[in-house]
Amino acid sequence: MLKGIPKIVSPELLKILCEMGHGDEIVIADANFPSETFGKRVIRAEGISGTEMLDAVLKLMPLDAYSDPNMILMQLMQCDEGKINPVIWKEYEKIAHENDINVRVNNIDRFEFYERAKSAYAVIATGESAVYANIILKKGVIK
Repeated sequence: MLKGIPKIVSPELLKILCEMGHGDEIVIADANFPSETFGKRVIRAEGISGTEMLDAVLKLMPLDAYSDPNMILMQLMQCDEGKINPVIWKEYEKIAHENDINVRVNNIDRFEFYERAKSAYAVIATGESAVYANIILKKGVIK
């Protein structure tokens, strides 16, 4: 047991976060994301929501203060615009701002997100059921 580590952070995830260097990216994926297809390393966290995981990861990992953006969301597909309102995006931004002063958010196209996920250091496959609840975080440095 360790002090100060959120309980939902598994030993495997803790190791991954420690291995990551400045500029490496990690995906927090919702339950619909093809994690095994795009992830080089996949950490299973099916019983955990995206908001819980984001909070836990940002308690341990700083965002890259030199990158804009350093937190990337998957943009709505054109066919979903006006039909879907991803409320979780506001929750993600609130959690991020509570944990890090260097938050810079942007949205990218679904297929660009997939391509970026392929090169991410790891993918955390959560049980989040909200749609468009995928997020990429770029790791910063500890000063």
